[in-house]
Amino acid sequence: MQKSEQSMSDLESAMVTIIRVFHKYSGHKCKLKKAELKDLINNEMNHFIMNIQENETLDELFADLDQNGDLEIDFQEFIALIAMVTSACHDLFVPSYHQH
Repeated sequence: MQKSEQSMSDLESAMVTIIRVFHKYSGHKCKLKKAELKDLINNEMNHFIMNIQENETLDELFADLDQNGDLEIDFQEFIALIAMVTSACHDLFVPSYHQH
């Protein structure tokens, strides 16, 4: 990346953070197995998604995200989760002047 992190916008920094968090859990293979996805959600998204404790819940979420059916979550599939959760949480962060 050519741009230094100090000169990045807030959005660019957030995008880099998303990429880094994905790779923290996926490692060199760049795909998340079910247990890794569970750890990522429980450790990194616990204010937006309740901790996943039920295997059925994890199985359903994993099946919804695993669009290509390879039993792993790649980065594009992970981004779908990020988009869904961000969209669902949007109303919690709308400034009051937009609520009329």
